[in-house]
Amino acid sequence: MTDIAIQVKGLKKSFKTTEVLKGVDFEARRGDIFALLGSNGAGKTTIIKILSTLLKQDSGTALVNGFDVAAKPDHVRQSISLTGQFAAVDEILTGRENLIMIAKLRHLEHPRQVADDLLDRFGLTGAANRRASTYSGGMRRRLDIAMSLIGKPQIIFLDEPTTGLDPEARLETWKIVRELAGGGTTVFLTTQYLEEAEQLAGRIAILHEGRIIANGTLEELKKLFPPAKTEYVEKQPSLEEIFLAITGKKEVMAQ
Repeated sequence: MTDIAIQVKGLKKSFKTTEVLKGVDFEARRGDIFALLGSNGAGKTTIIKILSTLLKQDSGTALVNGFDVAAKPDHVRQSISLTGQFAAVDEILTGRENLIMIAKLRHLEHPRQVADDLLDRFGLTGAANRRASTYSGGMRRRLDIAMSLIGKPQIIFLDEPTTGLDPEARLETWKIVRELAGGGTTVFLTTQYLEEAEQLAGRIAILHEGRIIANGTLEELKKLFPPAKTEYVEKQPSLEEIFLAITGKKEVMAQ
């Protein structure tokens, strides 16, 4: 089996007269955290929707776990899970009931045991019998990701998972993402938070105006930045500085 979990070549997508993706290419390796970094409206969610079979591309190819998303969407869906920008939990149900419901929909044996194991793993046992509507943002996000893991998907898509979370909940989510990758799950993460990509990702792709304009490890991206300026100490560029320099926004931000 190849070590490439996701392979995208020449991906294009337009909505009416607006060309959102203009030929996107990248690869994500198995068991890695791959971050797709870009501003609002850059096309990150469009890529996620295509890779998770929710949207068809106009042209180009996308292979997820070796399966073509357009030709074999059912095979793709069996190996992935998607967590969107907003937690998709049923607020009327308790945390445990949410998990049991998904386990039953996936036709798993012993759904209650599956739910209890995940509640324990995500630190939600104490709130298991409370309605999800009473959960904090961080707890709701933890429950949402726990629901995504039912059935043990090989690849999980996280579309801006920390949007709207407070700093503590954000750190909680980062910890969960690291644990997922540590357990062998491939994590495809979209974010507009530069620090998030810097902290989590083994590989980072920068999406700008419909194209991937840089792709590599943080160290490889640093090499695209002008040499560090030596004043009193050598200043290494942050991912934010690299992003602004590559996308041509540094001059605008400085004004």
